[in-house]
Amino acid sequence: MTGVNMKKLFFYLLIAVVATSCSNSGNGELIGVQDRPAFYQAAPYGMVFIPLGSFTMGSSDQDVPYAHVHEPKTVSTQSFYMDETEITNNEYRQFVNWVRDSIARGYLGQINEDEFLITEDEQTGELFDPPFLNWEKEIEWRSEDEEVRDALEVMYLPTHERFYRKKQIDSRKLIYQYYWIDLHAAAKKEYSRDTRGYVVSDGDYPSDRGGFANRPEGYDDRSIYIRTENINIYPDTLCWIHDFTYSYNDPMAKNYFWHPTYDNYPVVGVNWKQAKAFSYWRTDLMNRWLQQKGEVTVNEFRLPTEVEWEWGARGGWEMNPYPWGGPYLRNDKGCFLANFKPGRGNYVADGGIQTVIVAHYPANDWGLYDMSGNVSEWTLSAYDESSFNFSWDMNPNYEYNASEDEAPQMKKKVVRGGSWKDIGYFLQVTARQYEYQDTAKAYVGFRCMQTYLGRMENDNPKNSSEIYK
Repeated sequence: MTGVNMKKLFFYLLIAVVATSCSNSGNGELIGVQDRPAFYQAAPYGMVFIPLGSFTMGSSDQDVPYAHVHEPKTVSTQSFYMDETEITNNEYRQFVNWVRDSIARGYLGQINEDEFLITEDEQTGELFDPPFLNWEKEIEWRSEDEEVRDALEVMYLPTHERFYRKKQIDSRKLIYQYYWIDLHAAAKKEYSRDTRGYVVSDGDYPSDRGGFANRPEGYDDRSIYIRTENINIYPDTLCWIHDFTYSYNDPMAKNYFWHPTYDNYPVVGVNWKQAKAFSYWRTDLMNRWLQQKGEVTVNEFRLPTEVEWEWGARGGWEMNPYPWGGPYLRNDKGCFLANFKPGRGNYVADGGIQTVIVAHYPANDWGLYDMSGNVSEWTLSAYDESSFNFSWDMNPNYEYNASEDEAPQMKKKVVRGGSWKDIGYFLQVTARQYEYQDTAKAYVGFRCMQTYLGRMENDNPKNSSEIYK
């Protein structure tokens, strides 16, 4: 048989195989891809489910300062999970220790690659570039090995800066690096009527190159939308002093973050960028665990938008000013329902002079604690006095990623809920305040949330006859 005939025979056999495989897959019907992984979104540990809904967002009481920054507007929001409480000192310390240990393993991997780094896949032999850290190997912080001590020395304060000459980790070097995709930049496009096409910018920030489908020819590399962040994640423990001039808060500055007494108190001294970094780390922590089990990765953790925060804080009550549903700051027994500044400044009347342990007061009807009082909370949203007027009414959010060199007014982020130092007015679920994204305060903390994606049903919604099997 000639070579030409062999090629024809192979071609016909290939067609027969393809035709046979097609005939055994749905009998030619449109049935979708059948080998999709199962997915069930369980409630993350420490979070509660908040159902979707519509409500009137904005002022539900007198606008005392006549600020007109929360005009009533009917909005709708998706379902989501939200942390029951603010992130505590002990929870944030897990983040700090993880960053500390990952940096240490990187240094130790330079002198002992086999023990502290994973350079190749054990099953396939594929080389990892860069290698992964080996978290199974314990770090000997007080090792007698001189080479190990020298490798870790760079993580400690210089000798002349150590208190009582005791070795202390240099918190200035606890830098967490993470990457995120700027979807807003990728989605933006600027149309020129003169050229009847999309404008291409020569700048470094591709805010006008449009989505991938609409991007001009020659701009196919989507890596231009990947942002790199390097964040020092250690809390500003001196916020207790610089926030309150002529006030003796030295014990709080010395003890609040590290002392076991305050483990379950809300973390403070964390700016907006640090809170956002924590959310990315929390997502990565969960995804690595799920990947090891061969399961579908989880939807990301993030800060709640301003609308999501208010919907969660309301607890299902439509027009009431506080999370507990009533118009008063006390219950029927005369006890205060939150940690704030009662009356003319009797801080201890509510049971705490500064912050108190999380979940000390009753939860709202959705199971969320301390949505008013204790500490104010960062949201994902940028602050603009008129954002209620120009934002959409479904999952509304005004977001702006300000760079370091931009004007301060562009760095305003919305904080909600009021804190231990605020009067009762700022405890209302509609009260809006702001802080700058690069500032840390002794009265601002945060909590995370996760968008609810739904759960995959096993049964096909269409006819489940043999054709779909």
